[in-house]
Amino acid sequence: MSEKPNIVFIFSDQQRADTINSEVTPNLTELARDGADFTNVYTCQPVCGPARACLQTGMYATKNGCIENGIPMRETDVHIADLFNAAGYDTAYIGKWHLASRGMQYKKKGVPENLRGGYKYWLAADLLEFSSNGSRGVLWDNDCREVKFEGVRADRMTDFALDYLRGGRDKPFFLFISYLEPHHQNTSFRFECPPGYEKQFENYPIPEDLKGLRGNYKRNYADYLGCCKSLDENVKRIVDELKSSGLYENTLIVYTSDHGCHFMTRNLEYKRSCHEGSTHIPLIVSGGAYKDMGRTDRLVSLIDLPPTLLTAAGIDVPENFDGIALQSGTERDCVFAQISESHNGRCVITEKYTYSISSGLNYSTDKYRDDYLYDREKDRGERRNLINSPAYAKEKEKLRGLLVREMLKAGESAPVIKRRLFKGNI
Repeated sequence: MSEKPNIVFIFSDQQRADTINSEVTPNLTELARDGADFTNVYTCQPVCGPARACLQTGMYATKNGCIENGIPMRETDVHIADLFNAAGYDTAYIGKWHLASRGMQYKKKGVPENLRGGYKYWLAADLLEFSSNGSRGVLWDNDCREVKFEGVRADRMTDFALDYLRGGRDKPFFLFISYLEPHHQNTSFRFECPPGYEKQFENYPIPEDLKGLRGNYKRNYADYLGCCKSLDENVKRIVDELKSSGLYENTLIVYTSDHGCHFMTRNLEYKRSCHEGSTHIPLIVSGGAYKDMGRTDRLVSLIDLPPTLLTAAGIDVPENFDGIALQSGTERDCVFAQISESHNGRCVITEKYTYSISSGLNYSTDKYRDDYLYDREKDRGERRNLINSPAYAKEKEKLRGLLVREMLKAGESAPVIKRRLFKGNI
């Protein structure tokens, strides 16, 4: 057995934190009991490509250049796979990439080696939501050859991951499995769970932040949870394989997502906002120092995971990485997120509050307006925007100070922030 731990990073897409529970995800819940269940985790960029670029580079989107979907990562940056390779690891990537295409350049062809972020074993699609649906599709291998599949997509991604795990090797491995589920299917504008899975959740309670608002959750929420259920079953398959092969005790398993889903209740799509539905994500870590840690409400950002993975493998963390390794014990007082595409926004999330600013669609300015302020302790559904409330004026100033501090740390200019002209409650 290698002295260095193996690492299996399981990445879902568009999964809300509140989907992790004994009814929807019993296997993930069991994995959390065996490890650590981080309940206060937020994305640093609530949209697919930028969130992924933050994970692969360890830097905020404005620093790595991937501020929107359809922008490839820079080849000149050092990526986490490069660092694992240099440390003697086998590196493997399976599933959705979303970091090669300029626009949709690699929608129907394989990602060339120079745009794979350093991963040596490759079986992926840049835009899996367009090269597949819930029951069939295509990936591309190391030689850019088509690998077609049929059947439940999440099941087939897991089959490919199990093939890799059964391959046998004399080095530790870093395996990144990137599922599309529970992301909506772009080609049908629906959530495509395995047939019949949605029936388990037809009467499932609607979350407080969605209930009663416009949006498409009434039509889609059961299917969405069906996708989460399917993912959960596939996590069990991976864990069972690690146990049966004797790899489990020396493997760190990390499960998280790029962002959440608000079902068109806050804007005209599914994320890209400061709200809990968009930003609050699951994080379960099992193995190593996290064994039997249990539930923790420590504030964590997605940007903290690259240094955490490297630290777990005994690899030095580059100075330009923006996150805080979980092993450091350093506690955050807020999570900072950059928002794009729907608008150019910045927000800070503390244990109690969410505060955000916006410059509209102007990306090249330091002039912003107040946007949202929520007291999540008193308003779990984020229905009362307190941005201009006199009772919260002092709290807003404190949060603004945190936001400016985080923007400067991320290499941005100090913003000039004006008062918002209030246009509604949520």
